[in-house]
Amino acid sequence: MEHGNNGFSAAGLRRLRGVLERHVESGKIPGLVALVGRGDETHVEAIGTMRHDGGAPMRRDTIFRMASTSKPVAMAAAMILVDECRLRLDDLVQEWLPELADRRVLSRPDAPLDDTVPARRPITVRDLLTSTFGLGMDMTLLGAPIMGAIIERGLTPDLPVPMPGPDEWMRRLGELPLASQPGERWQYQISHDVLSVLVARVTGGSFEAFLRERVFEPLGMRDTGFHVPADQIERLPVLYAPDPVTGEFHVWDEAEGGRWSRPPAFQGSGGGLVSTADDYHAYFTMLLNKGVHNGERILSRPAVELMTTNRLTPEQNAARNALATENVHVSFGQGQHGGWGMGMAVRTYRGDYAPVGQFGWDGGSGTSTYADPVNGVTGILLTQVGMSVPNSARLIHDFWTTLYQAVED
Repeated sequence: MEHGNNGFSAAGLRRLRGVLERHVESGKIPGLVALVGRGDETHVEAIGTMRHDGGAPMRRDTIFRMASTSKPVAMAAAMILVDECRLRLDDLVQEWLPELADRRVLSRPDAPLDDTVPARRPITVRDLLTSTFGLGMDMTLLGAPIMGAIIERGLTPDLPVPMPGPDEWMRRLGELPLASQPGERWQYQISHDVLSVLVARVTGGSFEAFLRERVFEPLGMRDTGFHVPADQIERLPVLYAPDPVTGEFHVWDEAEGGRWSRPPAFQGSGGGLVSTADDYHAYFTMLLNKGVHNGERILSRPAVELMTTNRLTPEQNAARNALATENVHVSFGQGQHGGWGMGMAVRTYRGDYAPVGQFGWDGGSGTSTYADPVNGVTGILLTQVGMSVPNSARLIHDFWTTLYQAVED
């Protein structure tokens, strides 16, 4: 067997590059950066261009909007506070987030906003860490009053108007009832942004400052943050949200003058980070190393184990499985993991080429970031094509299918 880097076959890496090139040559993916790592070796492909009509070539150090792949990285901030006993898993969050005290809960998830019952118990830190505090972007509730209210109040990051600052954001959130009882069901997104506010209030500084001091700087993640500095903006590609019917490339966010060209009012861990393939590789390698980077401990081993193993009961996970199986083009296999840890998906059954135990997540901007403790593999795939069409989801699927064929022992 002809071997490439550290347990990837040379033939497998050639096949991987060929599949990635095919997606770019199709005209549906302008450009991409892909990184596969195993042990001390990394293999990087930068293919295509920064714009769909040409422009500068993609480079290894291109900065991407990480979208929901922000979640597994930003979660480290909260887990460091748990490690340091500045937060406890079963602390009531209302001590720092009084906006979430004395919750009312909809009598059923699709009920009118005034049809409520008292919450059975207060919201805990654990509820936020596992996305089960009672509110979220629930695709099984599209059209329900609570989803309309979440969007109308500007509580999610993908709307035309950016989210307000953290205190105003929390005030608006506190006006709404919960859609389900605390701890009852997994619901996407909003818990992560609540955690951003919680970390800032516990530490007495900004969320980004704490992440930078305790995670980004120790890991050498120099290009990771909540905006791109002006002197680096040429490294950020345009983000496209193609027309779902025609496939025409619509610009969702320009680089210069766009949403990530200046510090945001809200530093959201749900989807706000920009980063590079190498920065994310450093983070996921640290998780594979049980919290250690170059001999320095970033997270405790138990914290990493909590983050990267399933935390949900089948009942809590029912809505997530519905999202995976009923919104097929978005998940395209990647959403069907079976489990969720803290900030990331965890595979609890084998539904495709990845083994049980693989952890990570995908982003709506066409990003995919996972690590696999069984094979010691990391994979990072970054594009600038949003999931308004299935093109980047198909690319992500093919990336993982070919990555796993390249693993040789």
